Amino acid sequence: MDITIHASYLPHNDPDASLAFYRDTLGFEVRNDVGYAGMRWLTVGPADQPDTSIVLHPPAANPGITDDERRTILEMMAKGSYFAVNLATKDLDSTFAKLEASDAEVVQEPTEQPYGVRDCAFRDPAGNMIRIQELR
Repeated sequence: MDITIHASYLPHNDPDASLAFYRDTLGFEVRNDVGYAGMRWLTVGPADQPDTSIVLHPPAANPGITDDERRTILEMMAKGSYFAVNLATKDLDSTFAKLEASDAEVVQEPTEQPYGVRDCAFRDPAGNMIRIQELR
């Protein structure tokens, strides 16, 4: 089998704030910016990894979701417990300093974890957990 990760999905509740975070703060390139029915989907990713993307999508855009489910999703996003993504970098301290200086919400400073990785954590503008591991 030859399978790769092509795209992961994270919800957003403010496309402009999400675009600024992923493009301007993380340095990802914008690969697609699509509007439909008053909603907006953004596809971003690292410039040196053209086959791997994150699609930032309107939460609960699925027409099969009930109003109660939509409220639950928005509540979980507000708490930062709905979606997460793990990223990696060779220089965790420099990456952390850049993100901290950008006023991104710091969840955890660089820490040596008992399970063998050193990482830090932030929330994006929609509350998604962004964990960044140090490549060793």
